Amino acid sequence: MPKRIMPRGVKDNHRKYQICTNCVMDTSDSRITFNEKGTCDFCSDYFDNILPNWKQGIVGKDELKRISYQIRKAGKGKKYDCIIGMSGGVDSSYLCYIAKNIMHLRPLIYCVDTGWNLNVAVENIERIVKALDLDMYTEVVDWREMRDLQIAFFKAQVPYQDLPQDHAIFAGLYNYAMKNGIKYVLTGANNATECIRPPIEWVYQNDLTFIKDIHRKFGTVPLKTFPMCSILKYRGYYTCLRGMKRIAPLNFVKYDKEKVKRFLQKEFGWQAYENKHYENVFTRWYEGYYLPYKFGYDKRRVYFSNEILVGTLTREEALKELEQDPYPPKMQQEDKEYIAKKLGISTTEFERMIDGPNKTFEDYKNSWGMIQIGTMILRKLGIEKKKFR
Repeated sequence: MPKRIMPRGVKDNHRKYQICTNCVMDTSDSRITFNEKGTCDFCSDYFDNILPNWKQGIVGKDELKRISYQIRKAGKGKKYDCIIGMSGGVDSSYLCYIAKNIMHLRPLIYCVDTGWNLNVAVENIERIVKALDLDMYTEVVDWREMRDLQIAFFKAQVPYQDLPQDHAIFAGLYNYAMKNGIKYVLTGANNATECIRPPIEWVYQNDLTFIKDIHRKFGTVPLKTFPMCSILKYRGYYTCLRGMKRIAPLNFVKYDKEKVKRFLQKEFGWQAYENKHYENVFTRWYEGYYLPYKFGYDKRRVYFSNEILVGTLTREEALKELEQDPYPPKMQQEDKEYIAKKLGISTTEFERMIDGPNKTFEDYKNSWGMIQIGTMILRKLGIEKKKFR
């Protein structure tokens, strides 16, 4: 059992504790700011930048029709006109339905096996793909390389333990799309559940410089086949020079997560998870135990605040839910022991890693400065709407 438990939602950042009066984001994000009414900058960003540019209702339907026609036209004569990264979660599952039955596209479903998916995720993927008669390609990440990079990240003492998996998934998707001439990448990202970007100290960016530096310092197995794609390659070469387009169709349809879950269950026998991203045992433990225990970060605050802003959850309901453990303590311990065993280390050694001195991306080589400059340019061009700091 843990030797110490930080109070949920509280981090020692030398600030008096404060929570937003509108959502449930608080000073566990050390960079959060509040106006005179006690509303946080995430809420202000939503109302000032995201909501005014969010095409919903009839406008959204018309935009979805336009995009659908554009994709079909560009993909004429090809076996697939787009590609979808599928995890088995609610967003990607519903996206497959929208792409096939609403947009009338011919998507290729792309999955990445990082070694951590739960059976329920695999079963969800199989149900959706079979029911919609879709083709699927699965890329299996070399486990020795995956394991070595994840252990390196634990030794680095940073919060972003899901970055190795995330990078493998998105880098693999983009690389595969470009290699096979698929111009359109459909993503399940959406304003309804992701209008608040997690604080940078909680979830760092897909920074290949940072990833490579950690592996250089703590890794032992060469990353010969591990999928890699830098932001410059994705944003610059793939997007600007080769014309890859990343489309988020869920932003143009009415997306109520709970209603969508019921729809998927009824139509496809899809199974729900306890929380967002809990289709993966590693992510479940990382978000439900590692972040709150080691750093005092509870990502449910981000998820719940999103729902509060779009009106699918009340602040009172969110606060009540935050009083509960992210998932059962017994399961937390079982997951920790399972993860340690799968990584090939003892539970005692794993706990020693977890209890090491906390660090951030600033303790390693990174491209944060360049990422900020690039993001400012994208915001000025109107391509990036969300707050990024």
